[in-house]
Amino acid sequence: MQVYSISEVTTYLKELLETTPRLADLWVSGEVSNLSRSPAGHVYFTLKDENAQLRCVFFRRPNMGAPLQQGAQVVAHGRISLYEVRGELQFYVDFVQPEGVGVLHAQFERLKAQLEEEGLFDEARKRPLPRFPRRIGVVTSPTGAVFHDICNILGRRWPLAEVILAPSAVQGPEAAPGVVSALAALNDEEAIDVIIVARGGGSLEELWAFNEEPVARAIYASRVPVVSAVGHETDFTIADFVADLRAPTPSAAAELVAPERLEVTVRLGVLAASLLTSCQSEIEGRRAGLGQAVGRMERLVPDLARERQRVDDLSRRASASLEALLRRWREGLWGFAGQLRSLDPRATLSRGYALVQRDGHVVSSVAAVTGGERLSVRVQDGAFPVRVERTAGTRLSSAKGGSASGGGRQARKGEKRGEGVQPLLLLDP
Repeated sequence: MQVYSISEVTTYLKELLETTPRLADLWVSGEVSNLSRSPAGHVYFTLKDENAQLRCVFFRRPNMGAPLQQGAQVVAHGRISLYEVRGELQFYVDFVQPEGVGVLHAQFERLKAQLEEEGLFDEARKRPLPRFPRRIGVVTSPTGAVFHDICNILGRRWPLAEVILAPSAVQGPEAAPGVVSALAALNDEEAIDVIIVARGGGSLEELWAFNEEPVARAIYASRVPVVSAVGHETDFTIADFVADLRAPTPSAAAELVAPERLEVTVRLGVLAASLLTSCQSEIEGRRAGLGQAVGRMERLVPDLARERQRVDDLSRRASASLEALLRRWREGLWGFAGQLRSLDPRATLSRGYALVQRDGHVVSSVAAVTGGERLSVRVQDGAFPVRVERTAGTRLSSAKGGSASGGGRQARKGEKRGEGVQPLLLLDP
């Protein structure tokens, strides 16, 4: 015989209760008693009828349903589990409604509260519809009048759009899975701009497929904006709250997703006229601005004739100044030339003077030469060599070696013979 601990038994019972599908999604009706609230806001109470009672705990949530009151008859939703610490069976409640509103209505309110708490109804996530859709998807029954009405309205208002039907049952046990599959198919389709989920009017039971949680989550997960058009204007479903836009009827949905072509045509005409007027006004403004700019440029253009005359005047003045400058330079050069001519040794030589040189250097002193030294004498028409013969204290009697004419010449013109002691310059024989 195997012996179990209390913890093992309670754990086993807890797992057994929580894995039973019927006990995990349970609706219970009864009278509220032993009602108490903890400081944290959790509610503890007992649901009872004539024969039994069930301990309940309702943990605080933002959307708890109807307020609980002692002695009230309610319908509660939750799950059965075991509180191991006390070994007590408890009903963990997540939603409460007063008894008499109906189970379907209670389920609707519970799911609505749950999804709202998760943020599926958040207005901030809802997307605007495209203004000019090209491909419109429709999820509805292919045999009903709804799709026919939608096509007629779209064909009249916006024939440019292509309508793609994703057929699905819209009532009965196959409706919710069919709507989910149809939404998935349209999201896989290329370039769908907007989706209409539509069904005609009916009772709460007939519209119940659109209150199912899988349908709500499929609409929420759609990458394409969804318009919910289920039932009549007074009918509300969970799909209406999740969709990007609710239409009161399927026909209204067709009008909401597509513009009126006549209205668009008129609007385009007005915009075209406005654009034309704007362009003409802009052109006129630019033309006036261009004319003003041209006028300013013309006023700023210099007087070419006046400037040409001014250039001619400057040219004449420059030429006159240049001629005067050249004349002054020419006169100065002539003066310099006269001075140079007066200082030219050749002019002195032409007057009978001679230039004595030794090795290209001028001999300017008697003391600078010695007897027997060879020198060069330059006269007006050339040069000739000579040799120096020095005598001391005697008169010069004759020229040794003679001259080219045989008679010899005195070195300096007009000098008297025998006067002084001077070197005698003779022609080299």
